[in-house]
Amino acid sequence: MLTAFLVLGVLGLIIGVGLAAASKIFYVYVDPLVLAIDDVLPGANCGGCGMPGCSANAEAIAAGKASPSSCVAGGEELAAAIAAIMGVSVAATEPDIAKPGCYYGVKDAATKFVYEGIQDCRAAAMINGGMKECTVGCLGLGSCVKACPFGALEMGEDGLPRVIAEKCTGCGTCERVCPKGIINMSSVTRRIIKEYTTNDCTTPCQRACPAGINIRGYVGAIAEEKFEDAVLIIKERNPFPAVIGRICPHPCETECRRNLVDESVAINYCKRFAADFEMQSGKRLLPYKAPETGKRVAVAGGGIQGLTAAFFLARLGHAPTVLEATDTLGGLLRTAIPEYRLSQKVFDWEIQGILDMGVEAQMNTALGRDASVAELLAEGYDAVLAAPGGWDGRLSRPEDKEPKQVLPNTNLLIDVAKDAGSVTWGESAIFVGGGAAVVDIAAQTKAKEKTLVLRGAADDALIAKAKEKGVKLVQNSAVTRLFGQDAELKQVEIMDLTSNEKQVVSCSNLILGSGRAPEMVFIRKPEESDGTESPAVPAEGPLEWIGAPPYKKPKDDFSPGLLAPADPVSDYSAAVEAIGAGRRAAASVHMIMNGEDAFLPENVVTPSVYVQDVFMLDAVPPIPREIMPLQKTGTEDAPELEKGYPKEQAVAEASRCLQCGLICYQKGKRAA
Repeated sequence: MLTAFLVLGVLGLIIGVGLAAASKIFYVYVDPLVLAIDDVLPGANCGGCGMPGCSANAEAIAAGKASPSSCVAGGEELAAAIAAIMGVSVAATEPDIAKPGCYYGVKDAATKFVYEGIQDCRAAAMINGGMKECTVGCLGLGSCVKACPFGALEMGEDGLPRVIAEKCTGCGTCERVCPKGIINMSSVTRRIIKEYTTNDCTTPCQRACPAGINIRGYVGAIAEEKFEDAVLIIKERNPFPAVIGRICPHPCETECRRNLVDESVAINYCKRFAADFEMQSGKRLLPYKAPETGKRVAVAGGGIQGLTAAFFLARLGHAPTVLEATDTLGGLLRTAIPEYRLSQKVFDWEIQGILDMGVEAQMNTALGRDASVAELLAEGYDAVLAAPGGWDGRLSRPEDKEPKQVLPNTNLLIDVAKDAGSVTWGESAIFVGGGAAVVDIAAQTKAKEKTLVLRGAADDALIAKAKEKGVKLVQNSAVTRLFGQDAELKQVEIMDLTSNEKQVVSCSNLILGSGRAPEMVFIRKPEESDGTESPAVPAEGPLEWIGAPPYKKPKDDFSPGLLAPADPVSDYSAAVEAIGAGRRAAASVHMIMNGEDAFLPENVVTPSVYVQDVFMLDAVPPIPREIMPLQKTGTEDAPELEKGYPKEQAVAEASRCLQCGLICYQKGKRAA
């Protein structure tokens, strides 16, 4: 017995010594800060932070490589708790929420076959893309519901996932497991920046709308007599519903699927009804805003585009100030549209709604006359957006108050041709766009070096003439960025459109061969970053700035730079196009201020991109379109010719909508 105890004692001693030695040899230090952060994280390992798990996120937060608010599952309370552990403060973050983007379940949609395999969307998608004819439609097998770590999704009776908003943390797990990409994260910022892609369930009318309004959404809300919802859906993309409801050329109606049966839905009249409902109620309806960022943006131009850009910048959480050259906001619409089509009271109501969103306005302040880009940046603005309007817009301004140079050291060719002697010429002048006539004008200037940048190739005659006149040609290229110091333009970036190679060249004068100054975004030049943190803006020294154009309207030609094919050469052909340009400009400012490139996604929908569609309708009987009632004009109470739909007509007309999806639509609708 004694021997057994001795053996066990010796073995225990040996093992204890071995374990003690192993603990020293293989010891791994764990930062107490990491442990403290890991203890408060939810432990869901959902991946919403972009890390493989909560422990990895805790390490990244402790190392300063991730924000205390990086855990999307925890919300603001968790972010505050982590910030307290770190001894830092945390800014308010914008919540994400899952949003399914399909409208018809498998039982209501056209199908190719009956699927009886593994009940998982990813498995079904491996068989010819799934059972639906629609290439992007939800397959309804609930993979997203099963994957959600927070129980925030459930399958509805229609066979589509439904989000339980109070449980959704925006972790993105559902987005990652969906093989169709039909469920995505949604937020104010995401919705404003979003461009429609071939992965989205879009409708023909929606794709035709220059502002990209969710038409099926607001028309459907009117049909259900949810008029306030309709207003808010419209204002997601259009801050001027009452104006556009009166003057829009409504290209959406040309693409309406009801044209295959009878007449299009009166989409624009429905929009006007919703907007008039808001005005008559006296209750201002404003869409959601992102948390305040503390960033200030100056928007030069108080026309439709500038006001729209300011509206969306305010919704993105920034503080925009509109600088208007005249004493009235509104631009060309103030003088170009007669009262019987657009009442000025209606226009004023809509503009006040933009100001109520948090937009400030300074009248009689023109960029290039009363303020410069450098001065505004020096005053503390984080960005300057130049949205001066087209040549037509100058008609609303007194000639003696017209700014000569909206952009630093930049002139329009027409002004240079008229009076080249009034321009202060530096060492190098770069002309953008044009042909033989531009070479003649360039040769007459006093710049020592003259360069003509062409988006295409020059013919032999132009090459010979340029050589004769001493003008250098740069072919198949575009000016993509401007660089300056204080009030002077110093350099421009030129991109070769065939190789995408970029070079920065000296430039003291930039001359544009168009009828309007282009939209431009200016920011202070940031200091170089090592990639681990955002580049800082220099606090002292000369004010150096960068100017870049916003990204363009989705067209077949994705060429970047100034005077791209998608750019207007005079002004926008319709106010609704200016609204679309204003939203894209605001999105560009937001991205550029955050150190991102402003660009379109590769699979964006353009006029020539194939999008699945139908060309005949089944079981859709004709229903007469509601006629817009008219009234006598000329009185203060009735200045407009069109009276607007009463409630009954608006609901009846909206009920004609087929509530289309990509290829789905409601069948069997009959007149009441």
